[in-house]
Amino acid sequence: MMKTWFIGCTHFGHRNIIKFTDDEGNRIRPFDSVEQMDELMIENWNSVVGEKDRVYMMGDFCINRRYILPTAGRLNGRKVLIKGNHDIFKLKDYLPYFDDIRAFDYKNRDPGVILSHVPIHPGSLKPNSVNVHAHIHQNVMDDSRYINLCVEQIDYTPVEWEQVLTWAEERIKLTNTSRENYVEGE
Repeated sequence: MMKTWFIGCTHFGHRNIIKFTDDEGNRIRPFDSVEQMDELMIENWNSVVGEKDRVYMMGDFCINRRYILPTAGRLNGRKVLIKGNHDIFKLKDYLPYFDDIRAFDYKNRDPGVILSHVPIHPGSLKPNSVNVHAHIHQNVMDDSRYINLCVEQIDYTPVEWEQVLTWAEERIKLTNTSRENYVEGE
């Protein structure tokens, strides 16, 4: 049976990302080399994603065009790219490896799921919907309606759709409970 997976901000081939630090000075990616980082993410991806599975890449796939061919060609699954701010190459560079390229996507269900690279404005979230996003790496939004699927948040391994839905349902319950408590406490 085909499964659907999500992952964001892999930054394949990005040599400097392993030097980035958080506010306390800790490295956000614990790798000694970009090759070590890339190989772990490829291994983790292929350990869960089957050849016929669909993977939503939530942006910032790779930092250098020469990494698209050797990396994307090694990754299992049929890929959909939700373009990120570092996905700046020509469409022809991505099209051999991605079934589709989108700015965002919306899964109309309950709860509603908006897929984007950058977290969307809170005013753009419909009631009973969440924003599944990437872009902010080790950080999280201070709003339960957001689910950050950057690799730093998901142990460098794609997350399956059913898990995303479980998180979304939990976030909606938390949001609705917070609203009820706020109204009652006025």
